[in-house]
Amino acid sequence: MKVLLINGSPKAKGCTYTALAEVAKGLEESGVESEIIHVGHMDIRGCIACRTCMKTGKCVFDDMVNEVAPKFEKADGLVIGSPVYYSSPNATALAFMDRLFYSTRFDKSMKVGAAVVSARRAGTTATFDVLNKYFTISSMPIASSQYWNMVHGNNSDEVYQDREGCHTMRTLGRNMAFLIKSINLGKEAFGLPKREDKPYTNFIRQA
Repeated sequence: MKVLLINGSPKAKGCTYTALAEVAKGLEESGVESEIIHVGHMDIRGCIACRTCMKTGKCVFDDMVNEVAPKFEKADGLVIGSPVYYSSPNATALAFMDRLFYSTRFDKSMKVGAAVVSARRAGTTATFDVLNKYFTISSMPIASSQYWNMVHGNNSDEVYQDREGCHTMRTLGRNMAFLIKSINLGKEAFGLPKREDKPYTNFIRQA
């Protein structure tokens, strides 16, 4: 069992990384492998809706998105971490997630997702809500903790001073590990839920 943790911050070992590292502790002590992948410092452009991926199975922009995609397919879960920029995830994290989820055609059902947010002060809950939407549109159960998955601080040392925030991260890792194990047992016993063909509709009423 393995979980990918995506560091969407430009800083390799900043506040977001510190939060993700605490999540990784909870995962590892529960017997689930983890890997932190840093993408926030890269030049990752947004999706242009060209739909090339529907033909080729990968994004037309051959960058970190296409490198992570096969790892995501094999993984049991994914955590996205982002700092708060104007009460929203930073642009690189959003571009990465948009293209990763849109260009990958494999079934993500029952992979476990979680979002982690870091901020000096505010904007965390709005950012948290945005990131969770990638999972809810993909039939991915969301792992939770005993508080919203956020840490506060202006640098890594200050994040470690947020003892409740770090505790929240470790609990998230343990809860995520339990959920992954439970889902794997459920797959063996019952299989995945039945899927219907999806009807695609819009809001234009035909005359």
